[in-house]
Amino acid sequence: MIEHGLVVLFALCAAVCAAVGIVVRQRATIDVPQEHGVSVVMVATLLRRRLWWAGTAAAVAGYVFQALALAHGSLLVVQPLLVSALLFALPLSARQAHRHVTRGEWLWAGLLTVGLAGFVVLARPERDEHLASPGVIGVVAALCAVVIIGCVLLAVRCSGWQRAVLLAVGVGVLFGVVAVVTKVFMGVLAHRGWLGLLTTPAPYLLIILGAVATVLQQSAFHAGALQTSVPTMLVLEPVVAVLLGALVLGEGLDTTGIEAVALVASIGAMAAATIALGRDEGAYETQAGTQAAPQIAPPAPRIVPPVAARPVQPTSER
Repeated sequence: MIEHGLVVLFALCAAVCAAVGIVVRQRATIDVPQEHGVSVVMVATLLRRRLWWAGTAAAVAGYVFQALALAHGSLLVVQPLLVSALLFALPLSARQAHRHVTRGEWLWAGLLTVGLAGFVVLARPERDEHLASPGVIGVVAALCAVVIIGCVLLAVRCSGWQRAVLLAVGVGVLFGVVAVVTKVFMGVLAHRGWLGLLTTPAPYLLIILGAVATVLQQSAFHAGALQTSVPTMLVLEPVVAVLLGALVLGEGLDTTGIEAVALVASIGAMAAATIALGRDEGAYETQAGTQAAPQIAPPAPRIVPPVAARPVQPTSER
């Protein structure tokens, strides 16, 4: 029971840090020109901004808490709790935007809280975890790579909300993969130590996947239509992580009967509230970006001074 409480505590701390990272990094991306999305120019621009580094530091802290939660708990418990990031992002973003949280937002936040509480009480993971065969892992990795690369290639050809949604799908799948690799990472670390961990591909995969995921997530924030990109990421990540946890790690929930129905209802309430809060939050962020964008005034007409007429010289008579 104490271990389960620590897992929930670490997961909620991860959600708080992730919320701070989302709000701050969205602010840092507002005034980047649209034509620089998914490009080296955008990355170079953000690397020179202290605000972006602050948001990234918060996101890294959130990942550390997520790793601690996964070290003691199942993907099926930890990942769904991370959708509560929007619950914490709501007052943070409202404070930065100098606005009040609406009654509708508080209602959705309450529904998300009830759904989270029901999930924490009802979710009981099974203990017979096992790693899948290399063949299964290879097939799953190939399918995830195809989905992520396909989303990025299609996103480059699109713009606006279409690019945001495609990138958000890729980010959600990628972060789901990162969660599974993190679970394996923490398991190997607990059994083999740091020296044994360095002989496995897990730490190197995390570095590569984390860097790619950060760039794609920032590109999704920058693409606009944040009301669709943010909830897509937050909802898709736990779904992918849970599916991969079942396929690769053999995780499952020990819940049947009425408890299983109540668990499904809790998950549905969490998803609905996350999507609703994400749309409201994204709408305010988009409005803030529009107001923050500098207005380009038309060039002033060039006034050409009149040329003074030369006096006519009288012709001399012969």
